Amino acid sequence: MKKQNVFVRLLLLILTAFLLSMPVLAKEASLTKQEANQVSINDLELYPGGMPFGVKIVSKGLTVVRFSETTGKNASSAYESGIREGDIIIKVNGKSINTIEDFVKQVDKNGNKCMSITVIRDKKEMLFSVTPKYSQDDGKYKTGIWVKDSTSGIGTITFIDPKTNTFAGLGHAICDSTSGKIVPMSKGIVMDVNINGVVKGQIGSAGELKGSFKGKKIGSLYKNSSQGVFGVLADGTITPPEDCMRVCPKEEIKEGEAYIWCTLDEHGPQKYKINISSIDSSNSNTKNFRIRVTDEDLLEKTGGIIQGMSGSPIIQNGRIVGAVTHVLINDPTSGYGIFIENMLNQVNTISI
Repeated sequence: MKKQNVFVRLLLLILTAFLLSMPVLAKEASLTKQEANQVSINDLELYPGGMPFGVKIVSKGLTVVRFSETTGKNASSAYESGIREGDIIIKVNGKSINTIEDFVKQVDKNGNKCMSITVIRDKKEMLFSVTPKYSQDDGKYKTGIWVKDSTSGIGTITFIDPKTNTFAGLGHAICDSTSGKIVPMSKGIVMDVNINGVVKGQIGSAGELKGSFKGKKIGSLYKNSSQGVFGVLADGTITPPEDCMRVCPKEEIKEGEAYIWCTLDEHGPQKYKINISSIDSSNSNTKNFRIRVTDEDLLEKTGGIIQGMSGSPIIQNGRIVGAVTHVLINDPTSGYGIFIENMLNQVNTISI
């Protein structure tokens, strides 16, 4: 009996010691995971970009861009119902709408009867009742609403994963030019482009790259987010300007000299000097540090940062630290950059 009591007490002591050690073990496991994540970022190697690309986004639903009057009436029936610019039309009479053709068919079919239009506004679904008005000019009933079902533009690739051909670009979202809201994407197509010219930036007026689509599809997009656009390129469609290089964690970025890759003409990506300052490692948005163009050749060609250069990779000490995202309208030589880590957090298929 005495031996049993001693054995039971020994088991209790062992169990107590184990329970007391659990928080310490949990903390050690957590630290190990953080260290593993840091190691994986340090070991990640990517091709730097700098190559231009065209993008066409087919939106989920139709974006309302403006309203028009119907003959003999003072206002659009859609506007009178409460629909506003920037709303995303997703349904008409309960049926999903993704193209302008779908919308026109539903209105023609409806005639002069009251119809229901479902929109997304500020991430909330809203339902409106609209009665089309007869247009004498067109000889049909119309809602008096102008919509668009796609958005296109030109940007710069930031990086490419050599193993999966996953790429990121822009460093910010593609937004609707009217509402300023992120375009909800149904499908995204990546196109090859020609850069035809440059509009030089000036104080109070942003410059831009001029380009045209070649008509050749070179990849697909799967995400349009506040940290950039992300997709997959077809094999052998784009040649990076440098070999693979490591990614720089945000804590290791330094104020001082760096360079970017960007394309301004038919000669492809060129290297230009910049300076990094005002680094905010706690910032999770797209304006993580300030950049200033110091390269005389780039200043001569563009006046600094211009539209179309967004996504240009920023390289410091042989590592990719981020991408160009914004220009300061009152000082085109200056702008902002996003941490490469913030962009990587949005990637679905990266090889580590």
